[in-house]
Amino acid sequence: MKVLVALGIAALFAAVSTALLDSKQAAPAKPAPASRPAPASSDSVTGTVLETMDSGGYTYMKLKTNGGDIWSAVNQAKVKKGQTVTVASPVPMENFESKTLHRKFDRILFGTLAAAPAKAPAGGPSQEEVRAAMVAQHSAAASGPSDVGQIKVPRAEGGKTVAEIFADRAALKDKEIAVRGKVVKYTPEVMGKNWIHLRDGSGSREKKDDDITVTTTGTAAVGDVVVVRGVVKLDRDFGAGYSYPVLLENAKVTR
Repeated sequence: MKVLVALGIAALFAAVSTALLDSKQAAPAKPAPASRPAPASSDSVTGTVLETMDSGGYTYMKLKTNGGDIWSAVNQAKVKKGQTVTVASPVPMENFESKTLHRKFDRILFGTLAAAPAKAPAGGPSQEEVRAAMVAQHSAAASGPSDVGQIKVPRAEGGKTVAEIFADRAALKDKEIAVRGKVVKYTPEVMGKNWIHLRDGSGSREKKDDDITVTTTGTAAVGDVVVVRGVVKLDRDFGAGYSYPVLLENAKVTR
């Protein structure tokens, strides 16, 4: 009798297991929640344009992707709702606030429009033109002026000179420092940041240690003497002309 009961339980367990396996195979995969942000690919993100707006030299697009809806921004281009576009080399930005749109994005991807829209209006920019424009904008942010005259700015209290930052960059990596300098170039809202070039009279053009680039949400004007306090980052390469041996990131600007 015990043998029969055991065999019956074994048979029942096998039947239930088979039924469960069949139900898993037959059940369709659950779609990803629409609110989940699409992951940033190291190469590109492709999606259908749900919303689009132009501001500050950029085209902002809400894209419907396989991973969910996500906002992206590329150099200003002509796109329409319903078009499928690809954003190449996307750089994610968290809690980005557009000053020109007066709007904050929890997460947005800044990149290059890799493929021209299939139904772009006649006379719209080509893929090569869009890419060239973005590279030019990036390069403009990365390069300082060639001649700004004589500069002599006193060191910030407890801070470093521009030349010292370059000379001691290995020891200063990932540390917060202060530097006082004269703003010789200011480029707003590139990849979600404002870019400032500072010089204080130390270093030389020949050694390329007289000009430090700073990223900030603060503002400044060319000719201002400011103190910035930011974190030293080394060998930062954002692509498309954004390459820096030394960079001060997320800096606060005071006068």
